[in-house]
Amino acid sequence: MYLNVWFRKWLIAVLICLVIIMGCGAGLLWDNYRSQSEADSQLVINKIRLQVSDMMLYLEQFNQELENDSKIRETIQALSQKHQLSLMYVQLDGRIIFNSSPNTSAQQIDLKTVLHYDLYHARVDKDTYSIAFPVVDEVTQVQAGNAIFAMPASTAFVEKSHVIPLTLFIVMSTSVLILCYLMFIIRNKIKRDIIQPIYHLKDYTGSIIKGNYEQKASYGAMNEIGEVYALFDQMRLEIMHHSMRRDEQEKAQKELISNISHEIKTPLTTLKAYIEAIREGVCPDMPSVMEYVEIMHTNTDKMTRLTEDLLVHALQELGQISVTLTEQYSREMFLRILQPIGHYVRTAGVTFVEPTDIPNVLINADANRLEQVISNLIANSLKHTSTGDSISVDIVIALGQLKITIADTGKGILPQDIPFVFDRYFKGKLNSSPRNEGFGLGLSICKHIIEAHNGSISFRSDQGQGTVFHCMIPLC
Repeated sequence: MYLNVWFRKWLIAVLICLVIIMGCGAGLLWDNYRSQSEADSQLVINKIRLQVSDMMLYLEQFNQELENDSKIRETIQALSQKHQLSLMYVQLDGRIIFNSSPNTSAQQIDLKTVLHYDLYHARVDKDTYSIAFPVVDEVTQVQAGNAIFAMPASTAFVEKSHVIPLTLFIVMSTSVLILCYLMFIIRNKIKRDIIQPIYHLKDYTGSIIKGNYEQKASYGAMNEIGEVYALFDQMRLEIMHHSMRRDEQEKAQKELISNISHEIKTPLTTLKAYIEAIREGVCPDMPSVMEYVEIMHTNTDKMTRLTEDLLVHALQELGQISVTLTEQYSREMFLRILQPIGHYVRTAGVTFVEPTDIPNVLINADANRLEQVISNLIANSLKHTSTGDSISVDIVIALGQLKITIADTGKGILPQDIPFVFDRYFKGKLNSSPRNEGFGLGLSICKHIIEAHNGSISFRSDQGQGTVFHCMIPLC
């Protein structure tokens, strides 16, 4: 499960617990407030008045005969026992006419201190209330006395139920425990799924910094951390690949310098030997001298090519291969480039097919650099062809650009070499042939020059059927 989904569910559970806790707390406060309001309200007095209404009605009817009529007194006594309270009937002068409680023998009371019409003053002790109600004579409609009722608190108040507060307390306590458990879970979740994986990534990073690229970073679950681990391991592989490529390039660069130095040394030695021979008069006539000069010229050309390759390589390393674009017509420029190249290809025993017609359009180009590109591509084709094969050049306008196509009927490029053709120092697995000299720089330089012309270069190769290179250059 992804961490954001897990955290969302966890947060919802926490919010539910908090809502339940707040609801239970509000319920307890409301229950307490309701109890207090009932205790202080006039509703309790009215409730008591209803409880003793039959006794009050009886007193209003027979208050005059109560003092002397034993039957009336017995009826009042029975009603008092029925309602589980005691009644004291007092006249307006404080004289006690009737008292249902046998424990009291007083005959006179002080009305100012005994009569209480509200609950606050009527409380006698913890469990007893003494409440007075005025008795109005039914005939004269004048107050004849006061009825003082002494009753236990359980009679005055309905016993408060503790079920609701207890239930709310249990629910609230359970929610608090669940909330604590959720906090414990989030602590373990963070420690197990975030902190520990970060520590492991730290160890992997330290290994990469030390150059150990073999230690694989793996994570069991596919979530955000798992995706980070996967990207980290992909980064490790990329760094390992670039490190290996860098080491290979450094090795190839050292081999390049060593090979060029060796290749230059051979023609220099030959050149020096022929110069010494001419100086010592070994050549008896002018034809012999010219033969020696021709050999010296060939070796000089070879050193020039090697020096040019080394210079271009150094400029490419620095990103300073200069390409000066000037606006010029294409036909004359390509004719100058292709004429000497065609002669060179034919001398190698390979058929050279020139373009039948070169479009004469304006392009921004560096003629010297384009000559270098075409020469390198044809030299690359010569490495894969043999006597009897052909190399053709075609120049047309396609998709609003000038398209240069160089195709050969040679052996083609091996499939495993195709992804690395434009990499520097890559020479591929070629057959051993005198034409297969080189240092793996040509195609890399071609790509750099064509891209500097704001164009593109691509190729297609089928093993045993030849290779086709396409260079696209924008028109003006």
